[in-house]
Amino acid sequence: MPTAAEAVAGKRVSAAERMLGHQFPLRVYYEDTDAGGIVYYANYLKFAERARTEMLRELGFSHGDLHHTQSLGFVVRRCCVEYRHSARLDESLTVQTLIATIRGASFDLRQLIWRDERITASLEVTLAMVDGRGRAARLPKSLIAALTPQYRVGK
Repeated sequence: MPTAAEAVAGKRVSAAERMLGHQFPLRVYYEDTDAGGIVYYANYLKFAERARTEMLRELGFSHGDLHHTQSLGFVVRRCCVEYRHSARLDESLTVQTLIATIRGASFDLRQLIWRDERITASLEVTLAMVDGRGRAARLPKSLIAALTPQYRVGK
């Protein structure tokens, strides 16, 4: 699997590679766009956040449950976004989320936002686990186990 930067730089990505990881479909609504009907740049971050949240939920780890039962939460430690092509009002997009690396208290994701066969944006994100006081906390073993076999594409 190419890195997000390689994919955006024009390296061809097969249909099979586009289906790896977690897939989150969405539609661009009026509220997502500027006056010209083009997705406002900050909304790509929202699209990626929704996709990450749904991936974790599908693995059995909702943000609410982690917070209420273990006083744990995620923070974005690092986010690098490259915008390649504009998405527009009413278009269907897919956010592809792949796990790149897992460490004791954080993990790295690659997220590609697709329209048909064209990448509109790519993100490289590091999520860190924090406790109720905002201090670094180890990822629960059950979360590591869930992330390891599913959606994982190593660098």
